[in-house]
Amino acid sequence: MLSINIICIGKIKEKFFRDAIDEYSKRLSKYCKLTILELQDEKIPDKLNLNIENEIKTKECDNIISRIKKESYVICLDLKGKQLSSEELSKNIENISMTSSNITFIIGGSLGLTDKLLNIANQKICFSKMTFPHQLIRIFLLEQLFRSFKISNGETYHK
Repeated sequence: MLSINIICIGKIKEKFFRDAIDEYSKRLSKYCKLTILELQDEKIPDKLNLNIENEIKTKECDNIISRIKKESYVICLDLKGKQLSSEELSKNIENISMTSSNITFIIGGSLGLTDKLLNIANQKICFSKMTFPHQLIRIFLLEQLFRSFKISNGETYHK
């Protein structure tokens, strides 16, 4: 069974977001082994300059890098990544699963990802050019993963 890991910065505090994550996690359990790893976000000071911003991003991204399994195919969610349709994401996951049994999706902190982490990634994808809270992106990712498996299996849901 395909293992899907989601490594993300920050904890989900709101119950309604956690409920949505739990629901999609339950639905996905039929198709894959899902692991969500929430890493501590760094405190962002009120007076932020470029040096402090880079320091925070580096700490968060180095923590992410240390948690990526060596054999995993890595996909970073990044504003400069490629936008995919639901069908394209489904096909993409199918293709990856032919050569790897482990896919890791990365959702960075509010300051984004370092070039070091982006360069490790096998792929970079973008859900939208709009900015969304990290909690919503996590739910969007889970929903799209569920939709991808439904498409791959020819099951109704996708329309």
